[in-house]
Amino acid sequence: MTKRPAAHPSPLGEISPADARAEHARLGEDIARYDRAYYQEDAPLVPDSEYDAARRRYEELEQLFPELVTAESLTKKVGAKPSEKFAKVKHAVPMLSLGNVFSDEEVRDFIARVRRFLGLAESATVACTAEPKIDGLSCSLRYERGHLVQAATRGDGYEGEDVTANIRTLKEVPQRLHDGAPEVLEVRGEVYMTHADFAALNERQRAAGRQVFANPRNAAAGSLRQLDSRITAERPLHFFAYGWGEASALPAKTQWGVLEAFQRYGLMVNPRTRLCASVEEMLAHYHAIEADRATLGYDIDGVVYKVDDIALQERLGFVSRAPRWAVAHKFPAERATTILHGIEIQVGRTGALTPVARLEPVTVGGVVVSNATLHNEDEIARKDVRVGDTVVVQRAGDVIPQIVEVVVDKRPHGAKPYEFPHVCPRCGSAALREIDEKTGTADVVRRCTGSLVCPAQAVERLKHFASRNALDIEGLGDKQIEYFFEEGLIRTPSDIFTLEERDRASLAKIKNREGFGETSVRNLFAAIEARRMIAINRFLYALGIRHIGETNARRLARHFGDFDSLRETAREAAPGTEARARIDCIDGVGPVVAEALHDFFAEPHNEKEIDALLKQVTLEPMPEIASSSPVAGKTVVFTGSLERLTRDEAKAQAERFGAKVAASVSKKTDLVVAGPGAGSKLAKAQELGIEVITEDEWFVRTGQGS
Repeated sequence: MTKRPAAHPSPLGEISPADARAEHARLGEDIARYDRAYYQEDAPLVPDSEYDAARRRYEELEQLFPELVTAESLTKKVGAKPSEKFAKVKHAVPMLSLGNVFSDEEVRDFIARVRRFLGLAESATVACTAEPKIDGLSCSLRYERGHLVQAATRGDGYEGEDVTANIRTLKEVPQRLHDGAPEVLEVRGEVYMTHADFAALNERQRAAGRQVFANPRNAAAGSLRQLDSRITAERPLHFFAYGWGEASALPAKTQWGVLEAFQRYGLMVNPRTRLCASVEEMLAHYHAIEADRATLGYDIDGVVYKVDDIALQERLGFVSRAPRWAVAHKFPAERATTILHGIEIQVGRTGALTPVARLEPVTVGGVVVSNATLHNEDEIARKDVRVGDTVVVQRAGDVIPQIVEVVVDKRPHGAKPYEFPHVCPRCGSAALREIDEKTGTADVVRRCTGSLVCPAQAVERLKHFASRNALDIEGLGDKQIEYFFEEGLIRTPSDIFTLEERDRASLAKIKNREGFGETSVRNLFAAIEARRMIAINRFLYALGIRHIGETNARRLARHFGDFDSLRETAREAAPGTEARARIDCIDGVGPVVAEALHDFFAEPHNEKEIDALLKQVTLEPMPEIASSSPVAGKTVVFTGSLERLTRDEAKAQAERFGAKVAASVSKKTDLVVAGPGAGSKLAKAQELGIEVITEDEWFVRTGQGS
């Protein structure tokens, strides 16, 4: 075997901003597809390690290019839309995901970030709990007056599936908590299956001629999400509690103390959880669990660290997708060797041509892998990947599987270098690599130029429009959209809302077509009707504007308040205009997003479709985070040195009070909080006559005392 280095798509030290931006967007599209298959369908498209590798690469790009955090980001996603089979449950407190680290040094960085955010000295102790990260299905159990009243899966983090009847069949989930439990307590934990139970279940499935499960996690998820709870009762499921959601009161002031109380209430807590007083203790426990991993009897993929002091957790707060006070330390990647049978080109909604490797199925870390990402044509050329090659495939934590290297010694005779297509495989239009006007370099992504005629882009945009975090139209999934598009019934988003009216006027009723019944069609029309009232941020995200993911959609919607203001400003936001400056000054929104907004709203075809959509739907403003706060809805700028808060903590605090934090002062600014050393921003505020207060006055203004 000829050893070759395990390469990333491009070495991070060499990648250009344009290449990073393109790769970031492409990875976002991939991960959304993988999440939908993993969380909603219990049928992963790629191994956990491959998925982890993609997310890891994504996060590294964001760290190297902070402006990418404003783009559509995998790191902002949690889970997937709840299944249509179950009633839905809105989580009183969102069930968010965790950030990942992969090395001892990154764990040290995590603790250092916590200290910096809180303004603690380097020598200050930050105690953390450390617990095995169970590879199962997250679940929330709601207890009222000690009695189990509801259970729900995580779903998309904000809305899950009602699995109460099924959870009641688990022996390790108490129907009633022991005395002393709060009046309301949502217990968060993981449903899982042991290795022995998994093997026995698959043996029974084979004997009965039924489908066997790929791994214990899929078996646990499939067992819990049964419509018939009697089937769940026959499955050997287990439960570990690790946290909480809504609670009328907490029994302790620390994470460790709450876990001890859980055990007193009769809940199962993982016995390998430890309280650690230092980074060294955290890492020692991680490596001890890693060494014992094969003997635990159930699957884990890392260790979760959580800041122990709950008051510090509250101060640290959350980023879009994850808490600042917790992180998952994932185990190293696992690898396997297999054969590359072919390379398939997929076309995304932005026209990006993405190569996907079709592999001889191989088990990597307990998961069967048959597909792997090849990222882009430069990556294929750099690794010299050819059809027929023997390749090494890697899974890293819960990232997308990727081809690490080619075993050149086993290359078949006559294998030719892969030629990336220069035309779109779906519509035949030219596929080009855009040239960045600033740098003169070619984009790493080749895109189809036939955006108005390419069926792949049109269909993918429609899928995005109806997807869970956009319009979330039940019954209008990928297969239905593909069918309606092929039949000419839905070609644009506005066509969705005229479908019922056109169906009434048509002799060829949808209910009479294969695969559609009267009930399913009636339910579909009702689901479409239910989305005629939609929040402005979801509508903006649904439009599929490049670089406008869920986080940026919320930022823009909260900043502008109404769609007309946003639309008018974006349309006029050519470079150098006051409108462009108004968008640039929004905290977290940079020039890439501003340019994408202007390009979209200045395009007449888009304007025409938006007008058609607005005749069909009514947009709701985003609810204020804290409408009773004196600063709710105001635009605030922090400048100078803050003495009682770190800058990150001040920003997070302002957002909790419903304020909008801007990075620069403009006519739209309502309030400037100025500390010692304030310079040009303070001068600008005084010039414009904007109210300026001190940090102490900010605490009084927001009702936090003197």
